Amino acid sequence: MDLQAVIESLPRYGEPLLVTIGVTVASAALALVLAFGLGLMTGSRHLAIRTPARAFVEFFRGSSVVVQLFWFAFAMPVVLGIQFDYLIVAGIIALGCNYGAYSSEVVRGAIAAVPRGQLEAATALNLTPLQKMRLVVLPQAWPEMIPSLCAFAIMLLKASALVSVIGVLDITWLAGLLGKQPGQDRLLHYAVVLVIYFVLAWLIWTGMRALERRAKRGLGIDTKPVKGRLAPTVAAGGVH
Repeated sequence: MDLQAVIESLPRYGEPLLVTIGVTVASAALALVLAFGLGLMTGSRHLAIRTPARAFVEFFRGSSVVVQLFWFAFAMPVVLGIQFDYLIVAGIIALGCNYGAYSSEVVRGAIAAVPRGQLEAATALNLTPLQKMRLVVLPQAWPEMIPSLCAFAIMLLKASALVSVIGVLDITWLAGLLGKQPGQDRLLHYAVVLVIYFVLAWLIWTGMRALERRAKRGLGIDTKPVKGRLAPTVAAGGVH
């Protein structure tokens, strides 16, 4: 087991690491857009709006993400004539659609959990449906979405390793490649990748926790830890 050889190979992880981060960030952005769009549509009272959104969600939640990756990368060019110039684009779209479908249920549930009295008050103020959503519903639903969206973001980070199966050179693909070379140890290279994923996941968690605290402070909710736990309290003048 040549530890020195593994250490000397670490600089080679630079570019694949950018690929992993890029896939995660781009897929998460697409997933977030889809989550809000599909979440609003599946929560609609109109069947014509709800049905196609529900079909999309159930299809992507009910089929394998690996098969979806292969479909976007290799089947669509043959079946539908849609050719992506870069395989990484196919990976981003597949992961974004898959996790967007899962996250849409978080959005739908958080919006549905907003107290009905808040909506009645907004109606009494003669707010339009768009104003109700922007000024009343989303500000209250958003803090409730963040913990679950954080979990999905970390899951998406780990799922980004799957792009290696369609030929995208990320850190997982590189670890397997370097581990096969003479003088290298595959176990150590996968240990390096394990540490990288852990650090990235911790950064996501830290950022999302800060975002959650900021969102709750915007509602007048105190998030200071009390005896080792968060004790939300509604400040004077906050939302009741």
